[in-house]
Amino acid sequence: MSAQNTKRILIFSLAYYPHYYGGAEIAIKEITDRINPGEIEFHMITLRFDSKLPKVEKIGNVLVHRIGFGRPDPSIVDLKRFPLHLNKYLFQFTAAWKAIWLHRHYGYDTIWAMMAHSCGIPAALFKIFHPKVPYVLTLQEGDPPEYVERVMRPLWPLFSRAFTTADVVTAISTFLGRWARRRGFTGRLEVIPNGVDVTHFSHEEMPAVIDRVKDSLGKRMGDVFLITTSRLVRKNAVDDVIKALPQLPQNVRFIILGIGPEEAALKKLAAHLKVQNRVQFLGQIAHKDLPRYLKASDIFIRASRSEGMGSSFVEAMAAGLPIVATQEGGIADLLFDEKRNPDKPITGWAVDVDSPEQVAEAVKDIMEHPEKVRAVVSTARALAAEKYDWDIVARDMREKVFLPLLGAGTSH
Repeated sequence: MSAQNTKRILIFSLAYYPHYYGGAEIAIKEITDRINPGEIEFHMITLRFDSKLPKVEKIGNVLVHRIGFGRPDPSIVDLKRFPLHLNKYLFQFTAAWKAIWLHRHYGYDTIWAMMAHSCGIPAALFKIFHPKVPYVLTLQEGDPPEYVERVMRPLWPLFSRAFTTADVVTAISTFLGRWARRRGFTGRLEVIPNGVDVTHFSHEEMPAVIDRVKDSLGKRMGDVFLITTSRLVRKNAVDDVIKALPQLPQNVRFIILGIGPEEAALKKLAAHLKVQNRVQFLGQIAHKDLPRYLKASDIFIRASRSEGMGSSFVEAMAAGLPIVATQEGGIADLLFDEKRNPDKPITGWAVDVDSPEQVAEAVKDIMEHPEKVRAVVSTARALAAEKYDWDIVARDMREKVFLPLLGAGTSH
């Protein structure tokens, strides 16, 4: 496609690479990196928390425009403190004005807001001034919709417009798609999940590599390692797994990969229950190294209290681990239990929210029935490959969302 035929899409995202990125930002990069830049040129407005970062920078197939104020090398904790925490509130309005200014120079063919609570308002404000430019809203929220709505109550009219003025809504789960309908969206809705690098997580590592990881974790013959890759926040219910440990044999240990504000409280809980020697907090592990830790473990577990989708579950499925989880939010799209979903192919073990007892029972069932585990793991692996590969996700976003809008939109 010639340069003059290249279409431009402007993305709104609260954060982006190289720092402070999570599942939503990973999704943007994985999708945009797979789309021919000669066909679609992506721009982005995001926050400049780190003052060392340039105000304009090309990252992959995205020209990033950073706004807001920052400081050199701020930590995650700094972002939640004065004055940096003000950025996300000011972004609701400054991002809209920046978009209007950029649109005069670049003439965007579509705008794309990543998550309603953080970027829906600037997109809706832009839409007031440029109603003919198509607007895509992607729902990736991991917090319960009720919580999001409570937080957004002071800006309710604008928050509502974030849904009602969208031309297309994409949701990473059926659960979030239903939320869009409840919020008054009547247009075209596409459920397109986040993906994972299935090849990376399913790749068979050399046994010696896995053995080195096991040695570093102190894993002995006969040990059963539970593992979670989770932000240490209340919604991810790491506490319920720790509470389940006293109900499980001494050879069952818990490996925690991730950081977050709940870490100190979780360590205190483990000490209180006298299981601190069976719990290891490994902190933030590079994403490229996660498959080794998963393959050195035996059971993936996250008893989430809420979940938009949960890419970590799919990564564990691709790695060949049995999964223990609730069926909250988007998890219900991918985890099917033999008792709760008898009409579905079984992909894991489901438990209720806030039920350490059920967590313990699920772990025991996995330990006692290796034949069943092999069958379930095989089914789950196939699901990950068939539905959650990033190539499939990027293709669906391009063909089902972007191209139809780019053919219909105007830059006015």
